[in-house]
Amino acid sequence: MKQLILSLLLLIIMSFAGSAQKLSGTVYGMQDDKKNPLPGANVYWLENMTGIATDLQGRFEIQAPVQDSSKLVISFVGYQNDTLSILPGQKEVEVVLAAVANLAETVITGWQPDRFVSRMNPISTEVITSKELLKAACCNLSESFETNASVDVNYADAVSGAKTIQLLGLAGTYTQMMSENFPNLRGLASTYGLSYVPGPWMESIQVSKGASSVMNGFESITGQINVEYKKPSNSEKFYLNVFGDHMGRVEANANGAVKVSDHWSTALFGHYDERFIREDMNHDSFMDQPLVRQISFFNRWEYQGHKPWHIQFGGKVLDEERISGQMDFDPSLSHEEQPDIYGIRIDTRRYEAFAKIGRVFEQRHETSFGFINSFSYHDQQNLFGMNEYTGNQVSWHTNFIFSTFIRTHDHRINAGWSLNYDDYDEMFNDSTFLSKETVPGIFAEYTFTIPEKMTVLAGARLDHHSQFGTFLTPRLHIKYHPDEHTTLRLSAGKGSRTAHIFPENMAILVSSRQVVIREALDREVAWNFGLSATRHIEVGKRELSLSVDYYRTEFTNQVIMDMDTDQQHIFFYNLKGKSYSNSFQAEVSANPVDRLDLVIAFRLNDVKATYDGELMRKPLVNRYKGLFTATYKTKLNRWQFDCTTQLNGDSRLSDTYSNPEKYRRPESSPVYVILNAQVSKFFRKWDFYLGVENLTGYTQDDPIIAADDPFGDYFDATQVWGPVVGRKFYAGIRVKL
Repeated sequence: MKQLILSLLLLIIMSFAGSAQKLSGTVYGMQDDKKNPLPGANVYWLENMTGIATDLQGRFEIQAPVQDSSKLVISFVGYQNDTLSILPGQKEVEVVLAAVANLAETVITGWQPDRFVSRMNPISTEVITSKELLKAACCNLSESFETNASVDVNYADAVSGAKTIQLLGLAGTYTQMMSENFPNLRGLASTYGLSYVPGPWMESIQVSKGASSVMNGFESITGQINVEYKKPSNSEKFYLNVFGDHMGRVEANANGAVKVSDHWSTALFGHYDERFIREDMNHDSFMDQPLVRQISFFNRWEYQGHKPWHIQFGGKVLDEERISGQMDFDPSLSHEEQPDIYGIRIDTRRYEAFAKIGRVFEQRHETSFGFINSFSYHDQQNLFGMNEYTGNQVSWHTNFIFSTFIRTHDHRINAGWSLNYDDYDEMFNDSTFLSKETVPGIFAEYTFTIPEKMTVLAGARLDHHSQFGTFLTPRLHIKYHPDEHTTLRLSAGKGSRTAHIFPENMAILVSSRQVVIREALDREVAWNFGLSATRHIEVGKRELSLSVDYYRTEFTNQVIMDMDTDQQHIFFYNLKGKSYSNSFQAEVSANPVDRLDLVIAFRLNDVKATYDGELMRKPLVNRYKGLFTATYKTKLNRWQFDCTTQLNGDSRLSDTYSNPEKYRRPESSPVYVILNAQVSKFFRKWDFYLGVENLTGYTQDDPIIAADDPFGDYFDATQVWGPVVGRKFYAGIRVKL
């Protein structure tokens, strides 16, 4: 125990800092075939609008952001604006602006969507900017993907309010969740963790499909979602977002940044969320939404000096209480005091800390190292009717990365080591589950670049799991530009993870079925293969972006959750047969007229697994999905109108044929459409927005099986395929200084 405490103290003191560094450059103006330095030119990052002006010699120096793909905008009166894609590790640029008078009559209008697929990253990565997050209520991470075609968000059950994601047709547990490039929201945090990340705290989200970089670990199977928080060096001095809806939810988020000295700055974030009205719109005696009270705080510090060091550290604390179940449930009473009332109570305490340190070697251009440590403690107490589950998880992640080039900058190497430690202490009713996992590993990644033509990223890592032994994780990514407007990508790689059936499938506790673990569960292992193509087409004065991709995920082992073999039991066992996912998606983004942005997307899913010897469609996965989003901004961006339409295809439902007739459900869900809309008014220092979710009021009929007999043999709240809440109106105010 002493060693653990000392390690945790060391964690706060030590650090990583990722490869943050400064970008320098010179801005010239071209007149009469001669380059002249432009003093006072504006230079700023498109993602967060932070920037500076050039000096008398046209020189500038600006702090490079953390994102893998960053857009640098340069503007000067009388010259054509330019937007550059900055590579990770790039330290110097030269920009030459063309004078407006020298342009031909046809001028290409610059257009940068609020979300885009990175042109520079060899890994297919979609960047969701802070502007995109403003198009919906976006109160937390689970609500950040309403305008995204790649990520599906669904309710885990009909009563707890938990939301889960799907990527490439597979559950979110196969997507590696990251916070500023270190693993987060794993294990006990996987069910409710998406609600732990407030939307206004986020600077951007990066969604990567397929195998990710080996530097981030071995757990990514279908992809990776990385959240970048606001930084003290570029955050607002003060920001406030107050939100409420007509169903009794209120939320407040605030953050502020202070420059403590020439080199140190800090930022403080606060979050309060409460839902206080009990509603039962479908009259099944159960609350449609849980009562929730969540409070969280986050404090981070950043050091940026003249020397090539960059240091960050910080900590977060969260306290959440969820109350749900039947309308008459009193959380202050025990089950013995109200034996006929089905109640749900979930109490969560979570603590996080991180520390980063990084150094760039000025003597050797583009050589650096980064060292990261992250720690989390998660405690959760759950009551689901007569089912009790308590869980405690301690996790520690450390990662060291050294980056340099070989002879030329076209040959780069990243190498390092990592260590993951997880300690689980779980109790389900009278059964105890203890698990300690220690996974040290080493990795190396080689990048070969033919500028503006091809990038090859090949990596491998070797890890030793304390329970499953040593295993190899190879991954390959190739990006090719046949011309300046087309990007082709190919990826292949292996991923693996340890399944924790209770915290990752918390919805099974909202059921009268008995949980049966047939055998010792092995490590989940899968291969992922992907192809994608992006084409940017000039249509008149504007640009149209077309993207298509296909990914196949094939498991060599998977932990199967079987709800079809027996309607009174839920079986868990290792895969015996095939399990795969095929996902094809096409998407078009366009700016057909000034200030109007459109996105149209369509995706097909073919997801199957072997259940007790029979290859079947995976339940609760839509066969297809369509998305249409439209954003219109008036002149000077004073008003913004957003509309999102989602087409959800049918999905297979678990077999209920052996239930009594009134407790049976059809074999598949119907096709349905969801419509969301929002209007925003922008003032100089504050915004007002008003919106509606699920405008048509569409809801799933009878989402709870046997709601009239919650302690009987057939009660089941897990068969949720659609909305359980109808039309919801909301409004909010944002203040920014």
